[in-house]
Amino acid sequence: MSDKNYLTVKDLHKSYGEGGSYAQVLKGVSISISKGEMCVIQGTSGSGKSTLLNCIGGLDDIDSGNVSVAGTFVEGLKGERLSNYRRDNLGFIFQFYNLVPNLTVRENIQVCEYLTDDPLDIYELIGVLGLTEHQYKFPSQLSGGQQQRCAIARALVKNPKVLLCDEPTGALDSKTSKDILVLLEKINKQYGTTMLIVTHNNSIKNMVDHVIYLKDGEVYKDYYNGTKTPASELEDL
Repeated sequence: MSDKNYLTVKDLHKSYGEGGSYAQVLKGVSISISKGEMCVIQGTSGSGKSTLLNCIGGLDDIDSGNVSVAGTFVEGLKGERLSNYRRDNLGFIFQFYNLVPNLTVRENIQVCEYLTDDPLDIYELIGVLGLTEHQYKFPSQLSGGQQQRCAIARALVKNPKVLLCDEPTGALDSKTSKDILVLLEKINKQYGTTMLIVTHNNSIKNMVDHVIYLKDGEVYKDYYNGTKTPASELEDL
């Protein structure tokens, strides 16, 4: 495993259902992500974006092909070994924040801090994400953007090798979306976190290193940005 093949997907196939309800969602997808990259996966609804993310994350079983993250192969992992793979390698951010309602911001973050032997400094992280004055509030006392910041902190505190983001700005307004993207950009630069972002938002592709388009379960385009636009300058979010 080299830094240029930090996250690899080779000839990945994934289907759901059987008989009349059978649907092949991924049809031989192969991609390679370098360490420290910000990569966007785009495509229309049904193109396989979220399914690909779920296969990388070990949330969906793989029919055939393979996925590896930092040298660890996903296929065949079950039970405790699969849980350990997710714990040791991945952070997850979703469109919906999935915070524990009766825990404070700080406690929500600490839930994941306890899962690793090498966490990021929680004091620093809370400061970087602009949550210092909100750390003792409950999720119901926060705005959507603040809740998403808490979800990001929770995913990051265990110092994941790869951060998987499924529509991280999908539930946010334009201004808050830009704030979150600026924050992800800052995290990538400060911690060197490799990021894979699934999004419908066409503007986000301009801020990342690497863009992958899926179409009908296959890679349609795969290219690198020559000149990136800072997240703070993105339009039409």
